Amino acid sequence: MTIQWFPGHMAKARRQVTEKLKLIDIVYELVDARIPQSSRNPMIDEIISNKPRLVLLNKVDKADPRVTEQWLSYYREKGIRAIAIDAQAGKGMKQIVSASNELLKEKFDRMKAKGIVKPRAIRAMIVGIPNVGKSTLINRLASKKIAKTGDRPGITQAQQWIKVGKELELLDTPGILWPKFEDPIVGYKLATTGAIKDTIINLQDIAVYALRFLTEHYPEALKARYGLENIPEEIVDLFDAIGTKRGCLMPGGLIDYDKTAELILRELRTDKIGTFTFDFPQEFNEKVSE
Repeated sequence: MTIQWFPGHMAKARRQVTEKLKLIDIVYELVDARIPQSSRNPMIDEIISNKPRLVLLNKVDKADPRVTEQWLSYYREKGIRAIAIDAQAGKGMKQIVSASNELLKEKFDRMKAKGIVKPRAIRAMIVGIPNVGKSTLINRLASKKIAKTGDRPGITQAQQWIKVGKELELLDTPGILWPKFEDPIVGYKLATTGAIKDTIINLQDIAVYALRFLTEHYPEALKARYGLENIPEEIVDLFDAIGTKRGCLMPGGLIDYDKTAELILRELRTDKIGTFTFDFPQEFNEKVSE
């Protein structure tokens, strides 16, 4: 199955982001800590050009903490400033402003040298794929509900400026995916974590991918959640075991595979199975854009 999703408003958003860059001091690139590399839109590198960038690994509470540390080390080695945050709970918020000040120190020093004693607020643009938590981050930073939030991708479809105290002005942007995933697995990872609308994908295919990944990398968590002594080698047998355990049955006792797939993905996304990271630094040997 090939997964693609590039609605018309995303193409418009890309144009709008490009137009607003001249007003921006720094770009906050928000990624999903469960898929730090797969959730980085390669188009962003082209769009933001040489603007200072701060990578924010959001939803860190849902990710494998051991692998998150590996990713932070990975970005440090690439010369990219990255912070692990949990926008929902407010973790890491203070680090965002302090890191921004560090990255922009040279620019503000130049402003002071020209006689501007008190530099203006930092103007930051938040970019990222759908459902990565941009609106939640804005609301947390602003300490009030300004941006719309939801557990569905595509909530934000327009740009808006939001003031955060006296230190920061944020430009929210709609989530932007890219027209074609060069690696089909990227589409599966995005779908598994909820970045692509469930209504346009085959949930059974996505659940199969998720189960195979968990079987390989997190088998004990999978066994514990579904009360399995052993994980069946055949994926259909694993579906049957989970469907039977959870009562996902049709008349006659047959397994309802659609219902089972929905259950698996829902429990994975809500951390009921455990905390997982689907990207590992060692898988990505190409140069990460600086």
